[in-house]
Amino acid sequence: MDISNTTAPKSDQQNFDDYISGPKTVSVSEVRAGTAEQPVEIHLHEFPGRPFKPSKTARRVLVAAWGSDASEYVGRRMTLYGDPTVRFGGAVVGGIRISHLSHLDKPLTLSLTTTRGKRAPVTIQPLPDVDPAITRHLDAIANADSMDALKTAWENAGSNDPRILAATNAKKAELTKAAGQ
Repeated sequence: MDISNTTAPKSDQQNFDDYISGPKTVSVSEVRAGTAEQPVEIHLHEFPGRPFKPSKTARRVLVAAWGSDASEYVGRRMTLYGDPTVRFGGAVVGGIRISHLSHLDKPLTLSLTTTRGKRAPVTIQPLPDVDPAITRHLDAIANADSMDALKTAWENAGSNDPRILAATNAKKAELTKAAGQ
């Protein structure tokens, strides 16, 4: 029995504690302006209502990799991990870092500030632009030859991903039209 979901903190955002059990690959569903203290909220398909609020360092990585227009981030993927060495206000508190990003042709190495006056190289690895699981589910939906097969493919996808929903609705319309002829 996997008990990792019972350790999730009760919070309105992603936290270091969410990544103690290991990294997670997530897809961006929306980017919104946040508060003065946390100016960016990156909403994730996998964690509705619990956005990733990237640190200044993480925002620098995103701008270097994906550009400054955050509206372009929707549908892109990243792997986030917990780094226990992150400091805030002089104390080691842990934080969330980015290890992989989609829409990269090759690894991206940046020299980023680690502490006041010190920089260190950080390398972000490329991540496939499309989640292989989503591709597998989209193929199953496209190959469904009946409403029952489509229902099974949709249930197996178990996702609120807009690509899954759009493909399911399109296939449903196609099957309905074919049944009416």
